[in-house]
Amino acid sequence: MTDLQIGLAVIGVLAVAGVLAYNWLQERRAKRTAEGAFASRHSDVLLDEPHERREPTLGARPAPRQAEAMPDARIDYIMELAAPAEVAAPLLRELWKPIELRFAHRVLLDAAGRTVRAALQLVSRAGVVSDAELLEFRSAVETLAARLGATVSAPEMREALEAARELDRACADADIQVALHVVGVAAVPQIDSSLFSAAPRPDGVTLTLDVARTAEPRRAYEAMARAGMQLAAAGGGRIVDDNGTVLDERALAAIGAQLEAVRVMLSGHGIEAGSPLALRLFS
Repeated sequence: MTDLQIGLAVIGVLAVAGVLAYNWLQERRAKRTAEGAFASRHSDVLLDEPHERREPTLGARPAPRQAEAMPDARIDYIMELAAPAEVAAPLLRELWKPIELRFAHRVLLDAAGRTVRAALQLVSRAGVVSDAELLEFRSAVETLAARLGATVSAPEMREALEAARELDRACADADIQVALHVVGVAAVPQIDSSLFSAAPRPDGVTLTLDVARTAEPRRAYEAMARAGMQLAAAGGGRIVDDNGTVLDERALAAIGAQLEAVRVMLSGHGIEAGSPLALRLFS
């Protein structure tokens, strides 16, 4: 190969490397811009260490009390007990109490006559329960059934866990909180909203929307963005994302447009944003 050919080859390699480097920088810049407004709160218990998650503080829709929730096969492992006679409520409560103490809010009990349904929530923001936890729950319910003289029917555990992991993966992209920081304002009035939450910060206020836990998330976000713009305009401040990048009306509208896709994705899995099922799943 001649010196000229070698020189041309080197120039070609450098040119390709330059294009790749430029594309990498552009992709990184776009990713950082998107991450500044969206913050996923999902974690995989198999890979990540447990961490605290920022919950909405004001105006958040409360999760339903356990007494109002019902077992749902989409997120629960449900064992059905058939007793020979109607089950006395005091006895059932006594037998159920140790299970409830062990698994807390993750278990539900539904009793009607001779039929009892005991359920363990398989999927939440903490991830999917472990094989050992499910086995422990199943064993405890089987012991309860023996005390009642009841027969037990239950789904196959491996299939239930596989379905739970699939749902967990599908919902990961929908587990998002959108935060808008109104900064540079001296005095912030108290904000009372049932659509989004507000928390003070030294230089202003942070408005937060928990997307999956909010009915009609795009409408709620638009109300939050309007509130943020009004606060910024009244106090001479500005709206920024987590990275401190200023968000103008166009950027705010672009974020809102993406929330409809999140709602549609959840709906495709039979989960309506803000529904009792979504509140349990994203808890």
